[in-house]
Amino acid sequence: MANILLLLLSLCLSPVWCQFGFLPSKAPASPAIADRCFCELKGNVDECECSVDFVDKFNNYRIYPRLKSLLPKNYFRFFTVNLKKPCPFWPDEGGCASTACAVESCTEANIPREIFQIKENMSNLFGPANNPKLLLTEVQTAGTCSEGSDEELGYLNTTLTKQMSADLALWKLHDDTQHSFCDVDDDNNIDTVFVDLLLNPERYTGYKGPSAQRIWKTIYEENCFKPKRGYGPYIDSTNVGDLCLEKRAFYRAISGLHASINIHLCAQYLHSHGVPGMQHWGMNLEEFQIRFDPETTNGEGPKWLRNLYFLYLLELRAIAKAAPYLEQLPFYTGNETEDTEVNAAVYDLLNQIKSFQPHFNESSMFTGGSKQAQKLKEEFRHHFRNITRIMDCVGCDKCKVWGKLQTQGLGTALKILFSGSFDKANPTAFDLKSMKRSRFQLTRNEIVALFNAFGRLSNSIYNLETFRQAAEN
Repeated sequence: MANILLLLLSLCLSPVWCQFGFLPSKAPASPAIADRCFCELKGNVDECECSVDFVDKFNNYRIYPRLKSLLPKNYFRFFTVNLKKPCPFWPDEGGCASTACAVESCTEANIPREIFQIKENMSNLFGPANNPKLLLTEVQTAGTCSEGSDEELGYLNTTLTKQMSADLALWKLHDDTQHSFCDVDDDNNIDTVFVDLLLNPERYTGYKGPSAQRIWKTIYEENCFKPKRGYGPYIDSTNVGDLCLEKRAFYRAISGLHASINIHLCAQYLHSHGVPGMQHWGMNLEEFQIRFDPETTNGEGPKWLRNLYFLYLLELRAIAKAAPYLEQLPFYTGNETEDTEVNAAVYDLLNQIKSFQPHFNESSMFTGGSKQAQKLKEEFRHHFRNITRIMDCVGCDKCKVWGKLQTQGLGTALKILFSGSFDKANPTAFDLKSMKRSRFQLTRNEIVALFNAFGRLSNSIYNLETFRQAAEN
């Protein structure tokens, strides 16, 4: 019996298992939460040349406010995703058992009609658009629209008008997967839908247990690089230094993404108070402490938070590198007034991002042009593509949408940094029309994923300051 208890204790104290969700049900009682959870958030970010404090100030005052006003705009709020794509790695476990996790459609009469009208086609610049097939045929014919109550935490709202469905089809750009780090959903698949991200915010859904734990376990155990000998199945702060720069960067990016997602769930947590009708969404400091306190994570929680900053700088650099390309995109929706506002806001955001120094230096990775470097780069790409495919195994539809969006956003950033296309372009004489399709192109969905994924990281860093202040009071 004693041996069994020791085994269970060791599992709980294992850093990765704690991050999967095998955590104590209650945070340790101590007033010094801020001192413990945020103890690693100082000095320079790992693999980078700027400080955590500088990133905090730059993000919270210059980036976060701009993204907060930009991302709700029509161009960035609709993301295409296939929620019925089968899991390629293990048999379907049936997903979420609750009806709250189901995707529901609404009658057109129940949908707000403030959707803009498309006035012209983008085909002159990008070529003819194909019409993605939308899951809008099995709508309700009577009754009221079910928008999902607070109890239905996993509910995914796929509300779209027929006009919006037709308009969104005009936005589609031809895809270019030559350098893709993602397993991208096929827009022509009948199961591909447009999801309004404003109607389906990322927050706590109650998705947990063996299914959720299996997702992260597979990502860390089978898709993160590990030292060849003498270590267990997981990477943590004690052995990540034994990896080469490229493999360290891979681990830090995945760990940072995982930390960011956990922050979102703690920042938008459903407080029920045990009284029907008294639920509200808000910050949960105790849940944050359970997920990041070194006492509940074998010392790893604060280092996971530190990896968030690495990922932020990686995606920040990708957007800066792609800025000459992005500045010439029309960000077209057909609403002339909003399109003008969005283009001005994007241009302003890109100017802020370009002003940041020093950026993450991707040129130090995959260097030498040797076959070994190219092999490592391909292995890097293959591992990340596998992670994007694992998102099809998520059992909660709302979690799947945000998992797919954030991994595709990171994959798009990696594509920008390591495809080589922008290394050859002259930023001072960049011509979008002359950019050959065989060289490089971003689809609208990749751009939406890139900006929203970076927005999630920006939101996480902003929320860290809120948690820090709450912990100090």
